[in-house]
Amino acid sequence: MTPVTMPDAVTDDLTFPTLWNRRHLLDLESLSADEITTVLDVAQQLKEMTQGCRRKVPLLAGKTCANLFFENSTRTRNSFSLAAKRLGADTVEFSSVGSSVAKGETFVDTAKTIEAMGVDWVVTRHGTPGTPHLLARELNCCVLNAGDGPHDHPTQGLLDMLTIRQHRGRIQGLTVALVGDIAHSRTARSNIWGLSKLGAHVIICGPPTLVSPRWSELGFEVAHHLDDILPRCDVLNLLRIQFERQRARPFPSVHEYAALYAMNAARMQKAKDDILIMAPGPINRGVEITPEVADGPHSVILEQVNNGIAVRMAALWLLAGASERAGVRAR
Repeated sequence: MTPVTMPDAVTDDLTFPTLWNRRHLLDLESLSADEITTVLDVAQQLKEMTQGCRRKVPLLAGKTCANLFFENSTRTRNSFSLAAKRLGADTVEFSSVGSSVAKGETFVDTAKTIEAMGVDWVVTRHGTPGTPHLLARELNCCVLNAGDGPHDHPTQGLLDMLTIRQHRGRIQGLTVALVGDIAHSRTARSNIWGLSKLGAHVIICGPPTLVSPRWSELGFEVAHHLDDILPRCDVLNLLRIQFERQRARPFPSVHEYAALYAMNAARMQKAKDDILIMAPGPINRGVEITPEVADGPHSVILEQVNNGIAVRMAALWLLAGASERAGVRAR
């Protein structure tokens, strides 16, 4: 792998954290609170250095990031690509449509073929849980999980936490509700583990068919009525109903779901004056959230998108640095 170098102009502003030694970012459940905080701190620094993720800083010039996406994506794929380019790296874009996968090539063989082209990171999204962990065992380059089925989406959880921290200055002691399709949401799992490690009180809210009672056995508060918990919440993260992952409709109708769980103008009147409204996107207007709330002053949805670039810049930089310290070279 190409050595991690930093221009003299920014060396004093961004030093590599001594506690970080991970070459892969696969989930948030396995990260410590200190490691999560490290990513958030580096992301904030990089956001400032790149003037809001808009300018280039050639920290990773000469390196290459490969996006291997076996599921559709707009925000995450483009965010990783922009993150790599903002740090001076090149990108390789892969889509399973029209690729050799259609000819019978295996997932691992495809990844190894891309790696053999000299890439330093593989960013992968796949519908099967655990696929990034498999690649981390099979590849010599860094692996980043961009979503593995309903299991985990670590950079989404990190960007959500970065957004909260920017607005509240902390996560410790805040009450954060994750509302909606918990059963099928990798974003929910990343947030649950990440927020709880940083000291937030996490409420998991949604229809009984989409919120397992097992979460309460793990020590999390489970609620089935948004109106009951709303006055206590500092942050609401409204998760999309993922109809494409459901084998059966988990509630009678979309209209009924919206009546019970959608954040609308009437519910905003019951919420705290400084509540943050978040959503990982894409949002279903009129289902999880109404337009006046999505576009209102409490919404930080577009800030989440921008912070996604910052978090992914941090992840790429940290993983590359850990690989260089370990003396790992691409095959």
